[in-house]
Amino acid sequence: MTDQSMTANASRSRLDLGALRRRSLAIGLLLMSVALAAAGLAAGSDGWSWPSFGDADTQLILGQIRAPRTLGAWLTGALLGLAGAVAQGLFRNPLADPYLLGSAAGASLAVVLVLAAGSLGGVAVGWAAADGLARLGLVGAAFVGAFVGVGLTLALARGAQQTPRLLLAGVVVGVVLSALGDMVSTAAPEALRGKQAFMLGTTGFLGWSSVAVLAIGLVVTLPIAWRLARVLDALTLGEDSARSLGLALARWRLVLVAVLALATGLAVSQAGLVAFVGLAAPHLVRRCAPAPNGYTLLASAAAGGTLLLAADVLARSLIAPQELPVGVVTAVLGGSYLLWLLRRRRLG
Repeated sequence: MTDQSMTANASRSRLDLGALRRRSLAIGLLLMSVALAAAGLAAGSDGWSWPSFGDADTQLILGQIRAPRTLGAWLTGALLGLAGAVAQGLFRNPLADPYLLGSAAGASLAVVLVLAAGSLGGVAVGWAAADGLARLGLVGAAFVGAFVGVGLTLALARGAQQTPRLLLAGVVVGVVLSALGDMVSTAAPEALRGKQAFMLGTTGFLGWSSVAVLAIGLVVTLPIAWRLARVLDALTLGEDSARSLGLALARWRLVLVAVLALATGLAVSQAGLVAFVGLAAPHLVRRCAPAPNGYTLLASAAAGGTLLLAADVLARSLIAPQELPVGVVTAVLGGSYLLWLLRRRRLG
């Protein structure tokens, strides 16, 4: 056998192994999502109990509370996982997360302003306790605030032409908007509790309307991100190499920022600031099945949905009948994973 034949066989073996790992990850995520969805339907305030379909009250709990919460948690995590993969590809930084461009600080400030206005007007409204029009106002404020934060970042960076300037602008905008939110909550202490609930994240108030909004957002953002995966692949070679391929980087980078802002804004508006999902999901995908960005984007969305659904089931079950904020669970799980990863690399 010649050296050329041996090299060709080795390359073919690596390709086969990569395809096997990608297929295995896809199947694993699908099976885990199905199993966790079943667990989500069974997990309630009274512990684990599989619902009886003959009971009208149980059907109501299943159809109006557990089912939309389970599906909504998966969709929220999918949007965050997709946004995290876009952010890490766009900035070529594995530590980038969906909240990097000021979306989190903008959403938090908008929610605090609405809560403070409600308290000054004599209306006690909290992020978790709000319902009806009040809840709709908070959700809309969070979504608009996230987009305003990203818009300020783009204005400060003078567009999306230079990635380092965009990254620095996002940090500055995030710090300034967070400080403004702290000032407002200090002036209106009644808004502090609602802000805390928003910052910790919750999936307990996801209904079918939230599921519809999140599903539409994922249907819009996922195909666009997947179509632009070749831009992210080109950016891995460096900006000069990407330009040599004839790509209009400024325009496509702006579209990717819009996808990132839309996915993050929708997730944040419905569930608050859920930590680490957007950061950890792409890490897990690249570690289990390294692949071009087209596969990574799709798999990161699925991994994000699986991670948040698992955290939601744990949040409902660990101290039932009480619940933990789902953002606390994701922070503990995601932080523990990253610490383990850093320790393993240091030891290796």
